[in-house]
Amino acid sequence: MMDDMQILKELFKDDVLVDMKKKYSSNIAILTEPQCSGSSVEINGVPDNTIIVKIDKFPDPSNLFNGNKGECKRADYAIIAEYRNKNRILFIEMKKTKGSKKEIIQQLKGAGCILKYIQEIGQQFWNKADFLTDFEYRFISFGHTSIRKRKTRITKETSGTHNSPENIMKIDWPANIRFNHLAGV
Repeated sequence: MMDDMQILKELFKDDVLVDMKKKYSSNIAILTEPQCSGSSVEINGVPDNTIIVKIDKFPDPSNLFNGNKGECKRADYAIIAEYRNKNRILFIEMKKTKGSKKEIIQQLKGAGCILKYIQEIGQQFWNKADFLTDFEYRFISFGHTSIRKRKTRITKETSGTHNSPENIMKIDWPANIRFNHLAGV
């Protein structure tokens, strides 16, 4: 039987995925904000067994939904990784400037909904009932991604783990971001 990462690799088209690069002996992922070419974040120490999905590439759901509650919004990326026997899915929203908290929460919730759809596809079409069930979620917002003149500032909405859109980890002016810090391992 195929494992979750094999199913994900078979499921997605190449243009929906982000390729990792090598820097020294470590994997890095360079995420760019889709609406702003000069806005990017480099994540260091990304595990080998990782798939990065451009959530923004999914079709706009406004053809189906009214969008009155933010249900048509979605975050930019999902990083799905197996790391030190801990499986994580990181939902990432990037903002060139600050962005409103309400909108960021809506975007992260929308990305979670898309992941539930992906999970259901794996369960139904690959006949794997436990597809993506042993992954913990993390919610991250990068702000001021086009400006590198200030020191990185990390804040959490509450103490503890950033495991819901309301308990988001906010990182402003990101520089030298490590995967294990984002994943909470």
